[in-house]
Amino acid sequence: MDQNTPDPQDNTPGGHQEPETLSLKPSLLQRLRNYFLTGLVVTAPIAITIYLAWLFINSIDNIITPLIPERYNPQTYLPFGLPGFGVIVVVVTITLLGALTANFLGRYLLGVGERIVNRMPIIRSVYGTLKQIFETVVSQSSTSFQEVVLVEYPRAGLWALGFVTTQTRGEIRRVLDQELLSVFLPTTPNPTSGFLLFVPKKDVIVLDMTVEEGVKKVISAGIVSPSDPALQEAVADASKRRKK
Repeated sequence: MDQNTPDPQDNTPGGHQEPETLSLKPSLLQRLRNYFLTGLVVTAPIAITIYLAWLFINSIDNIITPLIPERYNPQTYLPFGLPGFGVIVVVVTITLLGALTANFLGRYLLGVGERIVNRMPIIRSVYGTLKQIFETVVSQSSTSFQEVVLVEYPRAGLWALGFVTTQTRGEIRRVLDQELLSVFLPTTPNPTSGFLLFVPKKDVIVLDMTVEEGVKKVISAGIVSPSDPALQEAVADASKRRKK
């Protein structure tokens, strides 16, 4: 063999070098980064939920507690505060008012109060609207809030997620002369604002997801996507066939 010909087994700089195998094992820094992101996913929702709950309870306490006479306030006799005491007072008060309204005297007093409010030009409009909204939402007989739908908005070919509130009735139903659904179209990421659409029932696609799942999808801007029941059923059927 010629001395100038490099030996294939030679690993010297002048010889042929075997390609180095790239290590697929993540580095320590990558593992720490993955651990941190995993911990963030676990702790962030819990921490934010606790913070919002504490903020809500604290705000109610700050409003209600000063209204309670000192001799009836347990915090007067205790060396520490009672978080949530204001919330308990509000819940008990609302429950007692509901029980009072259920009897004849309560209904009479409520009727007198509503007649007084109806004589106030601006306040009667606000009160009437809020009362109708709460009666619709709280009513256990109403099931329209359980439907999540897809509607074409803002133009044909683009789809938006909406919530059916009720079937459209009254003047709108008469003027348009077709079966319509009143659909609330929320904005992202704040679902408390949005648009009211009157959509023909034939143009609405009803989804299987619950209202809670739909709200999560809206708030997350589509990042959180609920599982598809039809796909899960297909996977379960395929798994049963494989076992047979």
